[in-house]
Amino acid sequence: MSRAVRIFPCGPIDGSIQPPGSKSITNRALICAALANGQSTLRGVLDSEDTQVMIHAWNKLGLSIRHDLATATLEIDGVGIELPCHSADLHVANSGTTIRFLTAALSTCHGDFRLDGVPRMRERPIGDLLETLRALGADVTSENKEHPDCPPVLLKARGLAGGHAEIAGDVSSQFLSGVMLAAPMARSDVRLTLRGHLVSKPYIDMTRELMIAFGARVTGPENGQVLVTSSQKYLATDYTIEPDASAASYFWAAAAIAGGVARVQGLTQKSLQGDVRFCEVLAKMGCHVSYDENSITVQRGDKLVGVDVDMADISDTVQTLAAVALFAQGPTRVCGVAHNRVKETDRISDLATELRKLGAQVDEFHDGLTITPGPRIQPATIETYRDHRMAMSMALVGLAAEGIEILDPSCTSKTYPNYWEDLSLFASAHIQRID
Repeated sequence: MSRAVRIFPCGPIDGSIQPPGSKSITNRALICAALANGQSTLRGVLDSEDTQVMIHAWNKLGLSIRHDLATATLEIDGVGIELPCHSADLHVANSGTTIRFLTAALSTCHGDFRLDGVPRMRERPIGDLLETLRALGADVTSENKEHPDCPPVLLKARGLAGGHAEIAGDVSSQFLSGVMLAAPMARSDVRLTLRGHLVSKPYIDMTRELMIAFGARVTGPENGQVLVTSSQKYLATDYTIEPDASAASYFWAAAAIAGGVARVQGLTQKSLQGDVRFCEVLAKMGCHVSYDENSITVQRGDKLVGVDVDMADISDTVQTLAAVALFAQGPTRVCGVAHNRVKETDRISDLATELRKLGAQVDEFHDGLTITPGPRIQPATIETYRDHRMAMSMALVGLAAEGIEILDPSCTSKTYPNYWEDLSLFASAHIQRID
């Protein structure tokens, strides 16, 4: 793979694209389909590292899966909680959704399992999830002596009893989503009480809608409570996955930065994914946004202005907004995203480092940062920290500024393997690979 890519400035954009399927929906649908009894068909499945490790894990656990990459269609023969394999050592790379959702799902089954990933995964917290699962009857521990609340995870699964438990809502919404996805398979109803402010609530709403689509009964989060009924198990389902809204944010932002128009097909204002609300932030900055029955279009206005915005519910688009902020008049302040510090990288501190290379003044605080653009964008080589979103967002700067190089471009394979080709075609931009 190339050591880096250099992005060359392009003219105003007039582009239309349908991004690949949502990673978040794909991995949730895979959990529901695996725990259902019978064959489910998933359409629009994302093929990326994060989804591949989830699929490989279920394969290793003995499930029959047929994945047609050409049509993005996957058939999976769900087995409920009766796994063909009762022992497995599962490697999940740096996929937070996979390790969190699988740990919860496997706790409802029977067998001895170990889940681990890359070195960064061993620094990403999972302790609150393990504590909640133990309260519901699971025998699950961390074997990480240096970071005892982080993977690797050891699970002696004997089924999940159910009942009442508390769960943290202010570290990662994936903890709550993981327990919710597993809960229909428990022996009794599961009632969860949220502890702390719930971050990324749209992802919880997404989880609930996926569960309902596969036949489960779930209510909440209402008044800090979620109830999942165990009497209704998952049903085999034919389900179509939306294009990824987080990926779409890069194309909408490209129009805001380079000028012109960006049309994203397959997403609407009623999307399951909260990240379509990134367009609302662009509208506040001066872009024109229009919503149709099957698309969302962003057009840059006369000028961009800085904004003050709480991005707790759309935190995966913070880096995308940071790229746009470099071209705005006045500072942009982002808050509510303390949980971004425990993602693939520290998406506050490391983002601040790279923005300063580009000439911005950045003031970092606990749950966000303030970005004040410099008089001009400085040429820079951007470190990506093996973070796909750092690479994809910072590349957008090069569409309107000279001398932007992105290191380790292959890290985008985590969620968007064809990103560089798609960005080049969409923006009519030259992207040079550097060996």
